[in-house]
Amino acid sequence: MKDGFVQKSGGEEISEREMERINAYTRRPFAAKEVYAFSLVLCDNEIDRDWERFTIPALKKLEKLFLGKTGIFDHSGKSSDQTARIFSTALETDPEKRTRAGEPYTRLTARAYLPRTEKNADLIMELESGIKKEVSVGCAVGSASCSVCGADLKRGACGHRKGKSYAVKGEDILCCAVLDDPQDAYEWSFVAVPAQRAAGVIKSFEMGKKEEKRLENIQKALSREGEEVVLTKGEAQKILGRMEELEAQAGDGRRYREQLCADVERLCLLVKSGIEPAVMRRAAEKMTMDDLLAAEKSLRRKADELLPVHPQLAPGKKKAPADDAAFRI
Repeated sequence: MKDGFVQKSGGEEISEREMERINAYTRRPFAAKEVYAFSLVLCDNEIDRDWERFTIPALKKLEKLFLGKTGIFDHSGKSSDQTARIFSTALETDPEKRTRAGEPYTRLTARAYLPRTEKNADLIMELESGIKKEVSVGCAVGSASCSVCGADLKRGACGHRKGKSYAVKGEDILCCAVLDDPQDAYEWSFVAVPAQRAAGVIKSFEMGKKEEKRLENIQKALSREGEEVVLTKGEAQKILGRMEELEAQAGDGRRYREQLCADVERLCLLVKSGIEPAVMRRAAEKMTMDDLLAAEKSLRRKADELLPVHPQLAPGKKKAPADDAAFRI
């Protein structure tokens, strides 16, 4: 199969059943003449340019996850770039064709629609002419394992190198990352150069580097005034989880700072600085964390100088013999 691509477009008629599926996503019933529908290939189980591949069970799960997902441009995440929406998906298997991993070739296809408007006229023409053809999908997977030894690649490299063949029990196995257990499907995009041979899939391990980067981009977009951001349910849950994690860390930080302020107040009284402890406490509460740590360190050093700790037994010093003459016979 070629890079992820649009299969056919406007020449296809839209059945009544398809219109029912389309109208499940619209706010009012649309007629077939008001929408433009086309077919596309999203991804498959062939090894891609990054030496990664989906399992067939993963494709089956993605078949459901991609229903209703929006098509955009270049994975931008902007609501203004939304162009089309998937209204049906299907798996297609060619039992006579084998992947490089030896599996029956299987691909995930979809049908998408967009309204026939003046704004979309140019895009429809680009689809009809084959200019807009390559597509790429964004999703997150929960499992990535080595095809040679089965090691969990999310925990680190296993020693096998992607793209290299290894002899295992007399059989040559091409090393790649086997992706399974999809957690979420974000979107699909029209792109100029897809990353995967078959579908240009942009993958990210669960909270992996690429997913972390996407969350960073979302955060930047949220900080820009007037820009709308579209989030998937999975992304919203991960952001909520991140907020809860940061809230817990902030609580730990507040408790640590409160303890430092109490220590500064106590040490101020101990070293007889001449400053009322309550005054020092108010000043400490307004300090930056760096200044507060410096103040606590300085006061503690002063306290150690004024009140040095004397061990009962200094190293190397022998205990004086006890005077027990009164008990001698």
